[in-house]
Amino acid sequence: MAIARSSLSRDRRRAELREFLRSRRARVSPADVGMPEGGRRRTPGLRREEVAVVSGVGVSWYTWLEQGRDITVSEEVVDAIARALLLNAAERGHLYRLAGLNPPRDVPAPAVPTSPELRRLLDSWLPRPGYVRDRHWNFTAVNDMAREVFGYGETDHNCLVSFFTNTRYRALHRHWAETAPQVAAGFRADAAHYPDDPEFDRIAGDLAAVSPEFAELWARHDVAEHTSAVKAVDHATAGTLVFDATLLPLPEHPGHHLILHNPRPGTDTQQRLEDLMRRRSLVVAHPG
Repeated sequence: MAIARSSLSRDRRRAELREFLRSRRARVSPADVGMPEGGRRRTPGLRREEVAVVSGVGVSWYTWLEQGRDITVSEEVVDAIARALLLNAAERGHLYRLAGLNPPRDVPAPAVPTSPELRRLLDSWLPRPGYVRDRHWNFTAVNDMAREVFGYGETDHNCLVSFFTNTRYRALHRHWAETAPQVAAGFRADAAHYPDDPEFDRIAGDLAAVSPEFAELWARHDVAEHTSAVKAVDHATAGTLVFDATLLPLPEHPGHHLILHNPRPGTDTQQRLEDLMRRRSLVVAHPG
């Protein structure tokens, strides 16, 4: 059984590598890497032999790599291909993992409170929004202001799914369309850290079946890793709220992240949050 799972994981990684290399090759033109166009092209992007030339590897070898064959890949070659395809840091790390290599280590993440303190931390973060998500982007803890500001309800269990299916969240998010590609790319990058975990494929497959926007973005095979973002929300009561969102890894729970939202400097978001918190408190204090 273990051998079968290992083989399945290896085959899945090779299939992902094949599609990733093809998608990256298609977006790079010969002019981007200092090569002549070479006449009419039936498909966009570089040809395999052009990638091989720019990378300094054999054409047959690169073809085998893109076909997902069982060949030996070194870090030096991966770096050369990454340069030829103009990959950014996140894409380069993704290529390393798909090739079966460990990418260069990142700077260790700072320590954060352990699980017993997380709930109190989120509550003390009020009136600012905050939540914790696991490696599959499932919510494990959400403070009240995150529910109020972002429109999360009792049926919202997964950050990715809610982004693409929660109509209230979509209406509130000022830059939803611009942010959507990064969200899908971030989930794919996270999935590459766990190539033998089928839950990522299940979540992505189920979501693609109900969200055409996600299906189209997922098919691009884009990857992106980020630890911060800017979120702008048009709240029906509080008005425009702008946040700096920071993702903090939880070392004691691998794959989990604490996401904290801070009012963006130069806006009146903090005051609006405090006013909203007071109004919510009044409603709670005087029911009916």
